[in-house]
Amino acid sequence: MSGRGCASVLLLLLAAWLAASYGVRYGLMENTRWVGACADDAGLWQCQVRSGLGLMIHFGVIGWSGLGLAVAGFLIRGRIGQVLAGLALIPGVAALVLYTASLAVFAVVIAGLRLVRKTG
Repeated sequence: MSGRGCASVLLLLLAAWLAASYGVRYGLMENTRWVGACADDAGLWQCQVRSGLGLMIHFGVIGWSGLGLAVAGFLIRGRIGQVLAGLALIPGVAALVLYTASLAVFAVVIAGLRLVRKTG
């Protein structure tokens, strides 16, 4: 696949991931229906996912993982660095949406800079 084809596919996947992240934020984390349901019965699997995601957000796991992958991708040369930078966009975009924007903005910028850099 050509460079433009890969870039187009990556942008489409990132747009879909951004939409899914907003769906998780507004459909699960901020939806008052789930707040009430989890207050009544915390044993539901949706409430367990919500709780685990809340802990990951609280401790910055998503943002730090995106930043770590982005820095590793920036420092490693060649195709492996590009792949790591592309993978850094996954937690980076999710962290932008899920309340960890201060870390995620650096992860997304560093990963983006690595992806537009010439291979080598």
